[in-house]
Amino acid sequence: MDLSKMMATNTQQLQHTLNLSLLKSSMNTQAVQAISMLEDITQPIHQMALGPHPTLGNSIDLRG
Repeated sequence: MDLSKMMATNTQQLQHTLNLSLLKSSMNTQAVQAISMLEDITQPIHQMALGPHPTLGNSIDLRG
Protein backbone atom coordinates (compact mmCIF):
# COMPACT_ATOMS: atom_id res chain seq x y z
CA MET A 1 0.00 0.00 0.00
CA ASP A 2 1.49 3.31 -0.95
CA LEU A 3 1.63 6.35 1.30
CA SER A 4 -1.20 8.32 -0.35
CA LYS A 5 -3.68 5.44 0.03
CA MET A 6 -2.67 5.04 3.66
CA MET A 7 -3.17 8.73 4.36
CA ALA A 8 -6.52 8.71 2.56
CA THR A 9 -7.65 5.75 4.67
CA ASN A 10 -6.54 7.47 7.86
CA THR A 11 -8.36 10.65 6.82
CA GLN A 12 -11.57 8.72 6.15
CA GLN A 13 -11.32 6.98 9.52
CA LEU A 14 -10.77 10.30 11.27
CA GLN A 15 -13.77 11.86 9.50
CA HIS A 16 -15.91 8.88 10.47
CA THR A 17 -14.82 9.14 14.12
CA LEU A 18 -15.51 12.88 14.22
CA ASN A 19 -18.92 12.43 12.62
CA LEU A 20 -19.85 9.80 15.22
CA SER A 21 -18.68 12.08 18.01
CA LEU A 22 -20.72 14.98 16.66
CA LEU A 23 -23.79 12.74 16.29
CA LYS A 24 -23.44 11.49 19.87
CA SER A 25 -23.09 15.05 21.17
CA SER A 26 -26.14 16.18 19.22
CA MET A 27 -28.21 13.26 20.53
CA ASN A 28 -27.20 14.05 24.11
CA THR A 29 -28.20 17.69 23.67
CA GLN A 30 -31.58 16.71 22.23
CA ALA A 31 -32.19 14.27 25.10
CA VAL A 32 -31.46 16.96 27.70
CA GLN A 33 -33.78 19.40 25.92
CA ALA A 34 -36.57 16.80 25.74
CA ILE A 35 -36.24 16.02 29.45
CA SER A 36 -36.38 19.73 30.26
CA MET A 37 -39.53 20.17 28.16
CA LEU A 38 -41.22 17.18 29.83
CA GLU A 39 -40.37 18.55 33.27
CA ASP A 40 -41.88 21.92 32.30
CA ILE A 41 -45.08 20.22 31.10
CA THR A 42 -45.53 18.30 34.35
CA GLN A 43 -44.96 21.40 36.48
CA PRO A 44 -48.21 22.60 38.11
CA ILE A 45 -49.77 25.75 36.66
CA HIS A 46 -49.62 27.72 39.92
CA GLN A 47 -45.84 27.37 40.02
CA MET A 48 -45.41 28.84 36.55
CA ALA A 49 -44.57 32.50 36.29
CA LEU A 50 -47.73 34.11 34.98
CA GLY A 51 -47.95 37.80 34.22
CA PRO A 52 -50.43 39.85 36.22
CA HIS A 53 -53.79 40.48 34.59
CA PRO A 54 -55.02 44.10 34.63
CA THR A 55 -58.31 43.36 36.40
CA LEU A 56 -57.28 40.21 38.28
CA GLY A 57 -60.76 38.79 37.66
CA ASN A 58 -62.42 41.23 40.06
CA SER A 59 -64.71 42.81 37.50
CA ILE A 60 -66.31 41.94 34.18
CA ASP A 61 -66.81 44.48 31.41
CA LEU A 62 -70.44 44.19 30.25
CA ARG A 63 -70.52 47.15 27.87
CA GLY A 64 -72.30 46.23 24.75
